[in-house]
Amino acid sequence: MALSLTSMMRFPSHKLSSKPLKLRSPKVFMASTLHSNSKDNTEGLKRPYIPSREVHFQVTHSMPPQKLEIFKSLEGWAQENILVHLKPVEKCWQPQDFLPEPESEGFYEQVKELKERSKGIPDEYFVVLVGDMITEEALPTYQTILNTLDGIQDETGVSCTSWAKWTRAWTAEENRHGDLLNKYLYLSGRVDMKQIEKTIQYLIGAGMDPKMENNPYLGFIYTSFQERATFISHGNTARLAKDHGDLKLSQICGTIASDEKRHEIAYTKIVEKLFEIDPNDTILALANMMKKNISMPAHLMYDGQDDDLFQHYSAIAQRLGVYTAKDYADILEFLCQRWNVKNLTGLSGEGSRAQDFVCGLPPRIRRLEERAQMWAKQASMIPFSWVFNREINV
Repeated sequence: MALSLTSMMRFPSHKLSSKPLKLRSPKVFMASTLHSNSKDNTEGLKRPYIPSREVHFQVTHSMPPQKLEIFKSLEGWAQENILVHLKPVEKCWQPQDFLPEPESEGFYEQVKELKERSKGIPDEYFVVLVGDMITEEALPTYQTILNTLDGIQDETGVSCTSWAKWTRAWTAEENRHGDLLNKYLYLSGRVDMKQIEKTIQYLIGAGMDPKMENNPYLGFIYTSFQERATFISHGNTARLAKDHGDLKLSQICGTIASDEKRHEIAYTKIVEKLFEIDPNDTILALANMMKKNISMPAHLMYDGQDDDLFQHYSAIAQRLGVYTAKDYADILEFLCQRWNVKNLTGLSGEGSRAQDFVCGLPPRIRRLEERAQMWAKQASMIPFSWVFNREINV
């Protein structure tokens, strides 16, 4: 999960050409996620997976066909350099390693202890933890999105390409995260599980719009950013859980953060390789994604009540320091250093402008932190269905 910065960030077009980037094809579609205002809609017949959101244009298949050869040529490299960041199943942790043992005679006592530990944790923390869990539980959407990227799709469901193996195994590892957090929250008794389950169903049904354009250049930049964001978020929920005295929950969140870090390393390696073999189009892709802003996976989150649920959840994450505007800037700066963006040479004129644009973004984004802090002082109380409609300061 991560803070939504879309409404906070507007970049003037003179900094980077607003014309389609070199990678882009003319295939454009209009996507709408607006509620229908038809009078025929009754309360019981509302479109179930479409909370109010903006209408926008979508570009598809923006990578030129000749670029497909790059990803085919990287099959062997991915086998040797990317698949090594996966763990064998028998060496992976499983959710049950952290939870009460249902087969043991002491199961009920273990659950009682878990519930006692959770009593000292405030509702606002649980709102953020629930948001993290819901984001993890929408994993079917993320696997679907990865399989829309040209040149790396799992075309059969059991493809033996390195890219397909990665996507399936990455999904399998990530699947444990939502399972573990879901079970912990259920046993804690602190949250309204039915409302949470409805939110998960709404979110998976709504999908997501990361604006990747079926383009693996954009896709791997997005996943690099997102994995680091979840590493930071889970790390901070681990820290806060420890501060509130729940060491087991802290261990749970820290373990998930460790997985996210390992996945981040893999995705950033892929982009690093793209910068090595195709620096101009890769910097154009990075500027493209940053100009559009990185939309977080759960940006279409909805619980059947609050059309601004993701914004409210993000505001609490900002206030608690779980994920902030500063983190967004820090991630971009970290990735630019990791990929040596500042020192790229041999770029086209458009590539050089994209380089300047990206390198100049972190300080501009950090100024948003000051604005976010000012907004936090003007916060209002919002009821959250996840905690039985108790009001939280957002």
